[in-house]
Order: sequence, then structure tokens, then C-alpha cells
Amino acid sequence: MRMYDIIMDKRNGSVLTDEQIKFVVDGFTGGSIPDYQVSALLMAIYFKGMNAHETAYLTDCMAHSGDMIDLSPIPGIKVDKHSTGGVGDKTSLVIGPIVAACGVPVAKMSGRGLGHTGGTIDKLESIPGFQTSIEKERFFDIVREIGLSIIGQTGNIAPADKKLYALRDVTATVDNISLIASSIMSKKLAAGSDAILLDVKTGSGAFMKTLDASIELAQAMVSIGEHMGRKTVALITDMDIPLGHAIGNSLEVIEAVHTLQGHGPADFTEVCLQLASNMLYLAGKGELSQCRKLAEDAIASGHALEKLKAMADAQGGDVSVLEDTEKFAKAPLTHKVLSPADGYISHMDTEHCGIASVVLGAGRASKGDPIDYSAGILLLKKVGEQVKKGNVLAELFTSQVNSIAEAERMLLQAITISDTKPPEEKLVYARVTMDSVEKF
Repeated sequence: MRMYDIIMDKRNGSVLTDEQIKFVVDGFTGGSIPDYQVSALLMAIYFKGMNAHETAYLTDCMAHSGDMIDLSPIPGIKVDKHSTGGVGDKTSLVIGPIVAACGVPVAKMSGRGLGHTGGTIDKLESIPGFQTSIEKERFFDIVREIGLSIIGQTGNIAPADKKLYALRDVTATVDNISLIASSIMSKKLAAGSDAILLDVKTGSGAFMKTLDASIELAQAMVSIGEHMGRKTVALITDMDIPLGHAIGNSLEVIEAVHTLQGHGPADFTEVCLQLASNMLYLAGKGELSQCRKLAEDAIASGHALEKLKAMADAQGGDVSVLEDTEKFAKAPLTHKVLSPADGYISHMDTEHCGIASVVLGAGRASKGDPIDYSAGILLLKKVGEQVKKGNVLAELFTSQVNSIAEAERMLLQAITISDTKPPEEKLVYARVTMDSVEKF
């Protein structure tokens, strides 16, 4: 079998065989197929596409290119959640504890933030002492004992995806549904859960900017999961506005704690309840309405917050900051951003809000950059709210005095103030299963 022939077949629009796909993934991961030939194949795939079977088989080969986590020693149906990334998206910190409090084990591997999107691991590491890198057996023990553990991805999960993504990033082949779906789902399949809930973001702060594109990606990922024997559902959720009020690591943990105490932001709380309900549904806990009630009760009873504290304690974290969030380290510098005009906030460019938080030190522009856990933005006004000139729109938190002016400029550019109140946007646009797309 020759790589040249595989490139030509896809260039001419042919469907690749399982043997050809396995040959490419194994050869590229092992180093026998050079970058330039894989780059040519990626461009051919970009223009000619892949069908559902090709995409599923590519994903399976990528998943099996490294470690496949076996969660069978943990009793029960394990449900994972994956978000396509967003600003203020701290949902894992809330839905993991909710689902665990309802008796469904959550053994989750999460990533770090890069660019304008935050990462769950960075947020958790803002809890003093919290360990996100622990041995597999200890990870399993924690899930068995308390029902919940979130750790960083191991070094050998889907190595083929790491190599392919690095090429896609520099060859203008990132934006292809099959390649995006296989990249995401290869890591989810390797992580070993029995069922997968996908939180596919749409809007200005999302990778997929339109609802149609988000649904197309969701359908591709659900199809892969079902092809691979994993019960899979996707929700299309809004990322045209930052989720909740907090952007930045410790700020987002504080907001997650407040939400588990029952007084979080309404938009964030609603999205968390819908995600948690669907995870419980996938675990066989009942119809969606019953699962919604279970999720609400887990918050109202305080059991979900206790699960977050128990996980933090088991992973070396200082639980006292979760019991009293005032104990989190404070940023030495704060700055109020004032409204330049009267009117209604009619739009927020979510991506630019996220970039402003990175400027303050809350994120990283490149992989090795350090993070200031106390840095970030607290949005005091959001889309739909009326403001007067001079009202405080947001507070900035940082330790870098030189970052304030630039972050303020970016945030003000991201906020549109109009004379009329905008129509209310949906929080959840659609639910995608193997058989249907239900739009709300």
C-alpha cells in the first residue's frame, strides 16, 4: 500500500477503505509517513470530505493510537461531558458534582485553556493544593469512593490526534467537520466512558459561529459515538454571550460554588441543569423531566456542593476556600469599566471578552505561558440590560498594571450599546440524537 495512491484516491473523491485509513494513522503516528504526504491528504479530505463510516473509522484508529482507558473497574454507567469550548464555561465544576450526587459516577479527563477559551484543569488548579495529575489507580479509587474525579489528560491519549492537529493548524485544514469531529471524539472514546454528552457551542465565542454549522458538527460527533457503541447526545448551547458573569479561573470557581449553593447566575444555572439532566438521562436515571428534578434536588439539598468539596479534599485541595470563597487569593489590582453611553447592551463579542481576560493574565496565548489564577473579568451588565452612561459594566482583576488599558479597550469594543432592547436569546438551541434534531 502506498501513501501516494491514498492521496490520489481521496483527491479524486473516492471513499477510503478501513485498511487505507489504518495505514495512514499507524504510519503517521509511528513516523514512517512524512508530514508533507499527510498534509496533502488532509487538504484532499478538506475539499472532498469523508462519509460517516470513514469519519467513524478514522476516529477509532486515532483513539487506539495510544492508551485506551478502561473504566470497567468502576461500577455503574460512566457518563462523560465534552464542551467545544467557550468563555465563562465552568459547567464541569457544577454538573460533575450534580451528577455524582445523583449516584452516577463521573471519571473525567479535561484539558487546559488556550487562546480565548478557558480550561477546566486551570480552574481547578486555582484551588490551592488541588492535584490534577494523579495515578490512574488513585483516580479510580476517588471515583469509587465519592463518585467524582476530574484530572488532566494523560500524555498518551490519542497521540495521532496531537500530530494531526499540529499539521491541520499550519495547513489551513482545521475547519472541516469530519476532522474536527474525529479530533474531539477520539479523545472521548479513549477516555473510556459508557455514554457521552456533547455541549456544542454556537455564536461569537464559539468555534462554530452559526447554528447550522453547530448542528452539523453535533450530528457528526453523535454519529461517531453511536457507531462506536457509546450512547451519545448533543446539546447546542449559546456562546454569543459569555456564560455567567465570571471570566477567569478562581473567579469562575467562586461562581460555580455560588451556583451549587443555589444562587448562581440564571443563565449559567439553566445551562448546567440542562446538561446535568441529559447526563442523568444517558445514565438511565429516567425521562428528562425526572432527571431535571433530580438535578434541581441535588443543588437544593446541598449534596452537589458536598461532592465538589469531597473531590477537592481527595485531590489535595484546600476545601476551606470552597467553604468560604473570600479566602481565594485576590488580584492586587482592580479596575472598573464604565459605560460610555445610555442604552441597552445589545451584543457582546464573546471571543473578544475572552481575549481581554487573557490580556489580564487569566489565560495563555501559547501552551507554556503561566497563568494568574486571580486575574479575570466580572461582568456586571450583560446583553438585554439597560445602562446609563457612567454605570459600571465590568470589573477587571489583574496583577499587571500595564494590561488594564488594553483589556478595557478590548472589552469596550466587544460591547455594543443600542437605543432599543434586543430580543432575548436562547440558552439552548437544539438537542441532537442519532435519530433527530429537536430545535427549541
